[in-house]
Amino acid sequence: MLKPFLIPCLLWLATSLPATAQSVFDTRAEAAFVLDLTTNTVLMNKNGDTPLPPASMSKLMTLFMLFEALRDNPNITLDTRFGVSTRAREMGGSTMFLNERDRPTAEELIKGIIVQSGNDATVVVAEGLAGNERHFAQLMTERARELGMENTTLANASGWPDPNHRMSMGDLAILAQHLIEDFPQFYGYFAMPEWEFDGRAPQNRFNRNPLLTLGIGADGLKTGHTQEAGYGLVGSAKQGDRRIVFAISGLQSSSARAEEAERVVTWAFRQFVEQKIATSGELIADAPVWMGDSTRVGLVAPADLSVLVEAVSRDDVVTELVYNTPLQAPIAQGDAVAELVVTREGLPEARLPLVADRDVSYGGFVPRLRSAGMTLVNRITQQAGALF
Repeated sequence: MLKPFLIPCLLWLATSLPATAQSVFDTRAEAAFVLDLTTNTVLMNKNGDTPLPPASMSKLMTLFMLFEALRDNPNITLDTRFGVSTRAREMGGSTMFLNERDRPTAEELIKGIIVQSGNDATVVVAEGLAGNERHFAQLMTERARELGMENTTLANASGWPDPNHRMSMGDLAILAQHLIEDFPQFYGYFAMPEWEFDGRAPQNRFNRNPLLTLGIGADGLKTGHTQEAGYGLVGSAKQGDRRIVFAISGLQSSSARAEEAERVVTWAFRQFVEQKIATSGELIADAPVWMGDSTRVGLVAPADLSVLVEAVSRDDVVTELVYNTPLQAPIAQGDAVAELVVTREGLPEARLPLVADRDVSYGGFVPRLRSAGMTLVNRITQQAGALF
């Protein structure tokens, strides 16, 4: 049973109850999920777990599969050429205008999917990696579940309307995080403002992401639109040391999508600030140890520990120390043996690890006798207290 211990030196009592983060900012999107990657803090979850038609935002999963192939398969490089089937050439909507004589490289397909939102390019990738699009969709769904995307079921590579093609905004945020953190070598493609394939369709050479030219740190990722889904965007922006990712859906127009996406980014960076809780190696407290060659062990921060707080209420933070008491020997230096639980108004609870500052070996006869004696004294004290 975990028992809480309050730490006076890290305790600030709230003198007021400020409004929660989500009540301050009410997005016009039908569904939205905003995640601060730097501190792994969910800033907003509005219908974020609801499976919805993702439109072209699901092309991010096609890109993820291609990025994994480029990383893991020695037979596939950025210069590898892919064949174009009649089915790919016949895809409607936004395209690269590929034909059966073309042999686009993997890099050209990446650019065509990101910048031109090429439906034909996604089919080329699907058929090149899995033989056919249906099998590729099955593989994408399985991989999505492995990544923790529990509300994702994919029926095609492009996001073409299909009743069995669904993703939640939370899942799209998870996917965005993996694209950024797992593939830094490819992530720069998402910030390309324009590109065209072989001089074709110059009117379709501009990146649809409305945030890239605003100077707010935005560098990805993908827009989407169908009549059923409305207008949506999976975005990311970095300002200073902080990075956020977000997914919004259900806007009524491209202009509404652009306005709402900018509002989300502005709110996420202005409303919240990082607050340091402890520095690396700082001794937070010590804890009793059972059957060890030492009766206590120090609890230290394994790294600089920070949390996100609302800028207007940064002093309204309560920090609590939680661990199993007493700790059981043996303990190795660096073992995670406790947590700092941080409570803030308007944000989810944060749990930060603390580690042992030294080794505590299993004790011999004398430490075991001492521990047994302490247990006996505690029981007698508790029984005596119950009598009065």
